[in-house]
Amino acid sequence: MNQALSHDELRAAPKVVLHEHLDGGVRPQTLIEIADEIGHELPATEAGALADWFFEAADSGTLARYLETFDHTIAVSQTAEHCFRIASESAQDLAADGVVYAEIRYAPEQQLTGGLSLEAVVEATLAGFEEGERLAEKAGNPIQARTILCGMRHADRTLEVAKLATAYRDKGVVGFDIAGGEIGNPAEAHVEAFNYLRRENMPFTIHAGESVGPESIWGAVSVCGANRIGHGVQLIKDIDLTGDDAKLSNLAHYIRDRRIALEVCPSSNLQTEGAESIETHPIKDLFDLGFRVTVNNDNRLMSRTHTSREFQLLSETFGWGWAEVRKCTENAVKASFLHYPERRRLLDEVVRPAYAALESA
Repeated sequence: MNQALSHDELRAAPKVVLHEHLDGGVRPQTLIEIADEIGHELPATEAGALADWFFEAADSGTLARYLETFDHTIAVSQTAEHCFRIASESAQDLAADGVVYAEIRYAPEQQLTGGLSLEAVVEATLAGFEEGERLAEKAGNPIQARTILCGMRHADRTLEVAKLATAYRDKGVVGFDIAGGEIGNPAEAHVEAFNYLRRENMPFTIHAGESVGPESIWGAVSVCGANRIGHGVQLIKDIDLTGDDAKLSNLAHYIRDRRIALEVCPSSNLQTEGAESIETHPIKDLFDLGFRVTVNNDNRLMSRTHTSREFQLLSETFGWGWAEVRKCTENAVKASFLHYPERRRLLDEVVRPAYAALESA
């Protein structure tokens, strides 16, 4: 087993994040300041205590309780000024952790109570990401921040948001997703939106296999045509590991064969009971079997984490070294919704040279 990589070593390495919720990574102090400005009551008014509350509330063991914590972060995201600030800080915080490319998702339909239009939410957020990129570059931490727009799977605006995503294609929006409670809200209910996206050649990912089993992943891939799967850890239930050779279902074969990436979020999965412990998390088996595994934060505030910490947990638990971190990072670049020439540049000019130096040191 390799010696575990240190947090500082991992922070210095270039990383790529594909599954990051904007409203799940708000700085506690920003929450306090905006809540005070708008008169929103928080469960704590000191940054450390508030961070503790978010982690403990999200650590209840159910996705439904986990999602309730977003009531507060969404409440402070209802004006253009606040959308801009939160997006800018998100890009800067990811960059400070060594993330060089991130696809950050949010649901603009949840940010309309202050009178903003869907378009105004998107434009303010994109402007915030641009500012965050500029400030991160100035601080010596370059990052590309792109956006995935989410429709809420329990609501009826997914087609509208899908059209919004295509309208802002190549202006900072790179894809689409559906978010919210998975139980009782199958992706297939929104097939009209996904058919529209396919006709428009707009890539999309779908949350599936987080708190519902392989049937959720089947619907996302086989009915809706997802290019990636958000979480996807329940796919392990479709793989028989009891013999000398793993036996995969047709679905598992298809996902591996077609290189459909799994956006795995280890710490978040523990909180929502997608896995019982980090030691029994299916990420290692999926990685060893050759699935296109990527490592992500999901919600940095709720899971009290960041990308370097996620990799550190995996290094400490499974003995992952630079080879595994590099592979997951390359997987993420290849599965990103960037255009092909941009993916090639990111791989050839940033990721591969850096890991070649780290592995030879």
